[in-house]
Amino acid sequence: MAQESVAIAHRYYTAQQRVVRKTNDRVQELWRQLNWQDLSASWSVRVGPAVVAAVAGGQAEAASQTDPYLDAMVAADGADPRIGGRVRPQAFAGYASDGRALDSLLYLPVITTKEAIAVGADAVDAMMRGLNQLLKMSATQVADAGRTATGAGIAGRRTINGYIRVATSPCCARCAILSGVEYGWNRGFQRHPRCDCIHMPAVLVARDSLRRGHLERREMFPTTGTGGPRGFVDGQAYFNSLSRREQDRVFTIAGARAIREGASMTSVVNARRGMYTASAYGQRVRATREGVTRRGAFYRSERARAIARSQVPASGRGFQLRSPRLLPEEIYRLADSRDEAIAMLRRFGYLA
Repeated sequence: MAQESVAIAHRYYTAQQRVVRKTNDRVQELWRQLNWQDLSASWSVRVGPAVVAAVAGGQAEAASQTDPYLDAMVAADGADPRIGGRVRPQAFAGYASDGRALDSLLYLPVITTKEAIAVGADAVDAMMRGLNQLLKMSATQVADAGRTATGAGIAGRRTINGYIRVATSPCCARCAILSGVEYGWNRGFQRHPRCDCIHMPAVLVARDSLRRGHLERREMFPTTGTGGPRGFVDGQAYFNSLSRREQDRVFTIAGARAIREGASMTSVVNARRGMYTASAYGQRVRATREGVTRRGAFYRSERARAIARSQVPASGRGFQLRSPRLLPEEIYRLADSRDEAIAMLRRFGYLA
């Protein structure tokens, strides 16, 4: 039933994006009614309340798609869709993702526009800055309401054990490596502004010992290359579908090069999460804190290296990690040859 489940999730994604686009079309139409010479008054009297109503309506509509989506997913997996709590769509509308009132958040683009005009920006450019910010906020809040409602629906149905995160092309590097990863029913959904990743419920079979933790590539929709079909992303397939220029843009030049050399995409992308500058090898280098804890892969490999060199006993007792874990771009900068670069990529945990 895996392919059927993916197809259901794809239809749900398409429906969610339709709500986002419809809401943004309405928001853009309303923004045009603002008087740039009297932004506060024109916002508060007419435009602002209408924008808030449009976004709140989009939130409620996105949330209302949760139960039909989960019903279809549960039924496809052979369980009874009538079992479990039902989502109240209006409960997910009218406030922002961070808990503040929606009208407070949506007023920020007006402030942005005022500030741009105050420093001498052309009125049209200033209004466009505000509109772009507002559209990003609107899209994010509607999508977040749909995701939050789906998370609540998953928690309320005991036949659903967790969810698989799925991303669509195009997406950022972090979403690409998370796509297909399974999480427990009570794990929050991490996202960035305008993220359009969604939950795919893991109902009955995805938690057994053979499948726990990921969705197999063959179960994903084709990723999109140039002119290709739209579908869910498998990280490596997504990377391979991009042009070299796009690989460099999405994954950074050094990161993309490391992946092309055979480095783990997950290791390369995660390394940038804990990036810092350190003094090592007689110079300042860029390093990462990712993987350096006692349970981290780099820590364990360095400890094994120290044991092999008889620098610490076989138990590893007394080992202290002293070498910073270099980022791929630092490895390329320091290496004198490709062989040395590959050896360093292995040592620092980017290559198996």
